Amino acid sequence: MNDPVLHISHAFQIYGTLLESRPHGGGHINDTYAAAFGQAGTRVRYIFQRINHRIFKNPPALMENIQRVTDETRRRLELAEIPDISRRSLRVIPATDGKAFHQDEEGGYWRCYPFIEGARTYDIIRDTRQAYEVARAFGEFQQLLAGMEGIRLHETIPDFHNTRARYERLRQVVEEDPHGRLSSVEAEWKFVCERQDMVDVLLDLNARGLIPERVTHNDTKLNNVMIDDTTETGVCVIDLDTVMPGLALYDFGDMVRTATSPAAEDETDLTKVRMQMPMFEALVRGYLTTAGEFLNETEKSHLVFSGKLIALEIGIRFLTDHLEGDVYFKIKRPAHNLDRCRTQLALVRSIEDQEKEMTDLVESMTK
Repeated sequence: MNDPVLHISHAFQIYGTLLESRPHGGGHINDTYAAAFGQAGTRVRYIFQRINHRIFKNPPALMENIQRVTDETRRRLELAEIPDISRRSLRVIPATDGKAFHQDEEGGYWRCYPFIEGARTYDIIRDTRQAYEVARAFGEFQQLLAGMEGIRLHETIPDFHNTRARYERLRQVVEEDPHGRLSSVEAEWKFVCERQDMVDVLLDLNARGLIPERVTHNDTKLNNVMIDDTTETGVCVIDLDTVMPGLALYDFGDMVRTATSPAAEDETDLTKVRMQMPMFEALVRGYLTTAGEFLNETEKSHLVFSGKLIALEIGIRFLTDHLEGDVYFKIKRPAHNLDRCRTQLALVRSIEDQEKEMTDLVESMTK
C-alpha cells in the first residue's frame, strides 16, 4: 500500500488505528492528506502535510514560527473566553520526539494538525458577506498576534513583500532580456516604470516609524480562511507557512487584490477586470471590525493604497517571470504569466480610477 500517511503517522503523538487517508485540498505547494483514525470507537480526522522544502528552505524555522503563532492565538482566545477554540485556531500535533515536525527517511518534513470539522474553504468568493467574513477573520488573526512577545519570527521567504526589491529584479531582467521577450511587453514595462514611486511608500513609512512591523499572514486569499458550514462565519485562518514579520497593510492589500475583481487571475479579456466597490466596502468593514482596534492612523489612511501596491507588486512578479522564461509560476499556455501580469495591471488601473471614492469610503468608516 503506497500510502505515505501509513508510514509516518506513527511518528506523531496520535493514538488509535489509521482507518483511511486520501489527498486533500487543492494546494499547489505542499502535499496534503486527510486521515481518519479510530479512537475508542470514534472516528477522528487529522491533516498531514509534507512541507515543500524547495520553496521553504528551512522547515524547522518555519515550524517554530507556526508553533509560536498557534500557541499565542490559542492563549489569547482562552483569555478572552472564546468558545470552540479547537476550531478557531490550528493546533500542532507534536511528533513522538516532541518536535513540531517529523523528518522522514528521505529527508521530507511532515507536520500534523487536527482536522477542523464542519467548515470548508472556497476558491471563488461568492458575495459581500463572504468578503466581510474573510477580512474579519484575517483582521482577528492579526489582532491576536499584535502583542506577541519574544524574539522576532523567522522570515520564511526573505523580502517576500519588498516591492523595491521586486522592481529592481524586474529592471535587471529587462536589461538582460534573456529570452528576447521584451519587445512584446513594452506597454507593461512602461506602465510599471510610470508607477515606480509607489514601490517605496510603505517601506519608507516603516523606516520612519510611522507604520510598525507586525506579525502578518502574507497570503490572505479567500481559501486560507475556513468558513463554517452552518453560520457561514470565518472560523479559522490556515496555511501559516508565510506567517512572518511584515506590514499589516500587505495583508489587507492582498485581500483587495484577490477579492474585489470578478475576473480570474489569468483572464485575457481585460474588460472583465474591475475593482468592485461593494466588495471593497465589505473588506474594509470586516477588517476594521477586528484590526481597527490596533491599527494606527497612518495604516488606516493607506488601506486603499495597499490594494493598489500589492496588485502592482504581483504584476511585477508575473512580468519578471515571463521575461525570465517562466521559471517560478507554473504555466498552462504560452504567455500565461504575461496574461496574469496584464490582469494585475488592469486592476491597478481600476483602483486608480476609483481611488477617490474608495478613500472617501475608508475615511467615513475611520472617523
